[in-house]
Amino acid sequence: MRLSYSSRRSGQYTMNHDDSRRIPDGASFDRSGSQDSLDAMSLDDFWKEVENIHETRGNNHEERQAIVVKEPDEGELEEEWLKEAGLSNLFAESTGDSQESMVFLSTLTRTQKAAVEKRVETVTQTLRKKNKHHQIPDVRDIFRPQSDPKGKVCDRSEPSAVRTTESKNEMQDETKDLKFSLGTNEQKSPLEDMPFSETDINLEIPFAEQAANLKDNSVGKMYKDGGGDTLHTNFRLPKDKTGTTKIGDLAPQDMKKVYSLALIELTALYDVLGTEFKQQKAAKIKTKDCGLFGVPLSVLLEQDQKKVPGTKIPLIFQKLISQIEEATLETEGLLRIPGVATRVKSLCQELEAKFYEGTFNWENVKQHDAASLLKLFIRELPQPLLTVEYLKAFQDVQNLPRKKQQLQALNLLVILLPEANRDTLKVLLEFLQRVIDHREKNKMTLNNVAMVMAPNLFTFQGLGSKTIEQSEFAMAAGTANVMRFMIQYQKLLWTIPKFIVNQVRKQNTENQKKEKKDKAMKKLLKKMAYDREKHEKQDKTPNDADVPQGVIRVQAPHLSKVSMAIQLTEDLKASDIVARFLSEKSGNVQTLKKEEVFLYEIGGNIGERCLDDDTYMKDLYQLNPNAEWVIKSKQS
Repeated sequence: MRLSYSSRRSGQYTMNHDDSRRIPDGASFDRSGSQDSLDAMSLDDFWKEVENIHETRGNNHEERQAIVVKEPDEGELEEEWLKEAGLSNLFAESTGDSQESMVFLSTLTRTQKAAVEKRVETVTQTLRKKNKHHQIPDVRDIFRPQSDPKGKVCDRSEPSAVRTTESKNEMQDETKDLKFSLGTNEQKSPLEDMPFSETDINLEIPFAEQAANLKDNSVGKMYKDGGGDTLHTNFRLPKDKTGTTKIGDLAPQDMKKVYSLALIELTALYDVLGTEFKQQKAAKIKTKDCGLFGVPLSVLLEQDQKKVPGTKIPLIFQKLISQIEEATLETEGLLRIPGVATRVKSLCQELEAKFYEGTFNWENVKQHDAASLLKLFIRELPQPLLTVEYLKAFQDVQNLPRKKQQLQALNLLVILLPEANRDTLKVLLEFLQRVIDHREKNKMTLNNVAMVMAPNLFTFQGLGSKTIEQSEFAMAAGTANVMRFMIQYQKLLWTIPKFIVNQVRKQNTENQKKEKKDKAMKKLLKKMAYDREKHEKQDKTPNDADVPQGVIRVQAPHLSKVSMAIQLTEDLKASDIVARFLSEKSGNVQTLKKEEVFLYEIGGNIGERCLDDDTYMKDLYQLNPNAEWVIKSKQS
């Protein structure tokens, strides 16, 4: 089927079906469920939504100020990339904590190092051309050759013979001390013996390494055509005995490391697959500093938090979703059928005036009008919900050769979104899935919903002609596929890959080693204090002694039973420990529900991590034996 439309600037779309007859109204609802191929589907829903959007904009006399996307100078893009990756001190005039950067770089994989090396070389050459005298270390100095477990040299810029015996011994000692695996070193992870199937999303081995290995081995013949990895494949996350880590489970200091690693890994993945990855840079524009529609998310949340402290999702966004759901999600054509344009505009103006006063009458809002207002809210954001920086990267996901790699890229992109955008997107995707759950009645399958919602997230008005008008039809099918994947695999998208968490653990361990070395001289000067501490340890009472091997001490300061020694067994899970504490029916514990409290892993080689219920504690203890274990709520 070949589609075309004309009169783009006027917003009037005509659709010509040159190779097939026009599909009758309602025929699209006879399509089967979520596994249909979007390539075989009519794009009617997509283009009808685009037409509705332009009609709405035509009725809106307020002209939106277009966002100007800066075209970066040579090397400027790579310099910005290094800043985002937390490596700006590699080229800045003030080098800052270069030691910390060296630790960070030492934890990178082969493909991640190649991605950083490529950007450093470009920045170096650019600054030399501009005669800027920044002190930029040579790439060979940044990446000293390091042997991987198989004896291969990760760094390609200088031979391994250059390394001294002393540095070799230091490298070996550090490797011995590591209690965890990045998926590439000698120690096996708990599930390493378990084979991964084609439908498994392997979170233990870095995505770029998987792509590189796939290109290098004999299966590479299947690489270009997808190798059986089709739209019909149902991907899943295999169980991890040390627990799945979700966005929001880690402390801010560790999330900062996760962000840097996710950016480097995404870039490495795109490099390996031959896809250009460029972050867009938007010029600052004047935006509204109050109101509901066309207001930045940060401003909205600042307003809303004055009314509801701690809220992370705009109140108007939450209310529109609840308004749609209260009227039932079984309404046929929900999200697809637009509200009356004039009435939607009037409701929008009335909401602006009365929402925060609490005087708006929601009984006057019809369900299709509420759905149109929800989509309007998304479109009217001054910058896209997927951000100017990453909107193109989200669109380019469709160009990756395998569906599994597309999901991996989407996973990393979601991690890179600002917190407000990410939280709002999560609520939206969860709502869209609930709509799809009622598809038998509302006739809105996964494909239908993806077609309708894609224009609202990907055809951003503020970017002018640089979105849909460049390659409108290819982008239509492509972004609808990306939208479909985001809805279908949203649980995966909010998971932090295990290899990134392990890299964070390794960084923390290495930084702790450096700190211990720095404190060594000070400890020698405090011999008396050291002797006293040693004497106190000898005089410890049996009650104060360290817990025996195979037992952990769990703290629960907010519960009536504040501490408990727990014997580790092969089958003991985090949920079992929480249940033991909640079984103490005394004090306020009776009012607590299991879903309100969680077991946390704190310290050791992680800052703080909330454990999922299925975490096997013995496996995790072996990964981080120096951690403290605390039960608390996420709000505390």
